[in-house]
Amino acid sequence: MPNAGKSTFIRAVSSAKPKVADYPFTTLVPNLGVVKVEEHRSFVVADIPGLIAGASDGAGLGIRFLKHLTRCRVLLHLVDMAPFDESSPLENAKSIINEIERFSDKLAGRERWLLLNKVDLLPGDEVEARCKEVIEGLNWAGPVFFISAIGRQGTDQVCGEIMVHLESIRQAEKEAPELVEEELVYQLDMQQEARERIESLRQKHRAERLRAKGKLAVDNGVDDDFGDDDFDDDDYDVETVYVE
Repeated sequence: MPNAGKSTFIRAVSSAKPKVADYPFTTLVPNLGVVKVEEHRSFVVADIPGLIAGASDGAGLGIRFLKHLTRCRVLLHLVDMAPFDESSPLENAKSIINEIERFSDKLAGRERWLLLNKVDLLPGDEVEARCKEVIEGLNWAGPVFFISAIGRQGTDQVCGEIMVHLESIRQAEKEAPELVEEELVYQLDMQQEARERIESLRQKHRAERLRAKGKLAVDNGVDDDFGDDDFDDDDYDVETVYVE
């Protein structure tokens, strides 16, 4: 979701400095940052614009950037535990999971870690219970972390465990080279699903624009034989900001 703390997290763990503000959709383009756990141990983290309900049907900005996640080995799902609009963290998390599943089965099957953010804003005696509600409500079986990105609480632990996990994957691939090919095939399948989904949204958008223009032309008594010259095929192409 927008304002879950994704940009704050990437600022806390890397040298990337994406814009942070207290309004939705502050992040308009993906940001990549290098996380250095030690001098010669590092990985890249990507921050994409937040998803909203209906994203898989083209709502909001995030759907345009999900294709960038097809190259990621681990997806970090940040959940705002103290949303300013007092919405339900559990329902927000369910909504995003649903959008990812609708966008791509392959992407939804990627390993995901749950980061329950802004726990520092919760009453101390309620943190465990509120986080437990989200974990159990999602039937979450993967890794879970309680963090405060702005206070860098728990972020070092997250990065350390990600590094160990990625290193274990690399070691496994060295010992069994066929795993590299399997991963490549999986990524290509995800990318194909992403292309197909985005293309279907383009077609839907184009059809809606044509219908709207046709109605306007008829209402104005104008010939409705027109093209779709104002449809921007670059709507889904983005600039990526990469910072070491």
